[in-house]
Amino acid sequence: MSANSSVATSISAPDRDSAQRMVRGGMLALVLFSLGHFFVDLYSGALGAFQPLLVAKLHLSLTQAGILGSMMVFSGSFMQPAYGYLSDRFHSRLFSGLAPAVAGIFISSLGLAANYTTAALLILLGGAAVASFHPQGTARAIANLDLNRGRWMAVFVSAGTLGIALSPTYFTKLIEMFGSAHTYWAAIPGVLLTVVLLTALPAPKPGHLTKRGTFDLAPLRAVRKPLAIFYAVVLLRSTVQLVFGQFLPLYLFRERGFSLLGAAGALTFFQLSGAMGGLAGGHLSDRFGGRRVILVSTIGSVPFLALFFWGHGSLAIASLGIAGAVLLCTVPVVVVMAQELAPKQAGTVSALMMGAAWGMGGLIFIPFLGWASDRFSMHAVMSLLTLFPVAAFLLTLLLPKHPQPPQ
Repeated sequence: MSANSSVATSISAPDRDSAQRMVRGGMLALVLFSLGHFFVDLYSGALGAFQPLLVAKLHLSLTQAGILGSMMVFSGSFMQPAYGYLSDRFHSRLFSGLAPAVAGIFISSLGLAANYTTAALLILLGGAAVASFHPQGTARAIANLDLNRGRWMAVFVSAGTLGIALSPTYFTKLIEMFGSAHTYWAAIPGVLLTVVLLTALPAPKPGHLTKRGTFDLAPLRAVRKPLAIFYAVVLLRSTVQLVFGQFLPLYLFRERGFSLLGAAGALTFFQLSGAMGGLAGGHLSDRFGGRRVILVSTIGSVPFLALFFWGHGSLAIASLGIAGAVLLCTVPVVVVMAQELAPKQAGTVSALMMGAAWGMGGLIFIPFLGWASDRFSMHAVMSLLTLFPVAAFLLTLLLPKHPQPPQ
């Protein structure tokens, strides 16, 4: 071996060790934040399981039950931009570390609610914890992973989707096992995970963040047009997911002749397919580019949604699952593309994409489609959701082929 090669080896070995430590630290953060995302969203999806219990116990009208759902959307989604701003300004891991325990304690205590006001307060406080996790968790889950970012973001996002999908079964089983007065036992996994997160979660690295106590809106203003397009695409896509989550079992039971168990199973199938689609979408975006994946996903989901609404039997259910996988594969793709436009405000951008847009879709379209379904058939109203991915496709065409942050 020559002297020059020996020198090169002696210089490069520490660099390799440092790079390997960074990758290991990045993977640890991804695993921890993905676990946090799973359990936080497990609690955020619990209201569907609690609604029949609350309606019967507290003698609620369906309007009151719907308002509770809107409160969950408001506190869990609309508050995310505020937490995104705070997490970008005050770089504390408490925003994400405490969230599983706080969300678990308040939401799992809904079985103890003695009146409507108490139930609303528990939902608002639990939803606030859900909101506190998402901006920082989404921003930091892949912060130290430079390669295949779309793929790793897909792991993080799909962990949350899986939590939402399993939430009704988890809480329903616990209610059956322990009774409505002891639902607080459901908080145990969240509390244990908070202990793990506060112990093992890597602290934010100041070198990669803005100066403490300052926040610069200029990078966001500079990319406001593509961010607005991403926001609209997420709103349209999440509206389909949220409306299905709220109304799909009722629609299948009332208008398609499904049993209650079969209707709930169809929703779980749709959500689980979406989680698998999210994993595939991150991989595809790394290979083919995010814009192309969004275009194919949005327009490609339309025929399968149509087959679900106008098909029958196993063909309709298979089409529902394929539609969920194709449409929801864009969830991690949009988040990564938006973060790359304003990397120093990743928490705020993440909150806009995964919180504000999601919440807006729920607050506007869930009550509107419920109101319209009272006046027309649910089938006529629900089938209009087929048009939403078409609108998202047309908006995506306005994006530049390679969106870049300003220099």
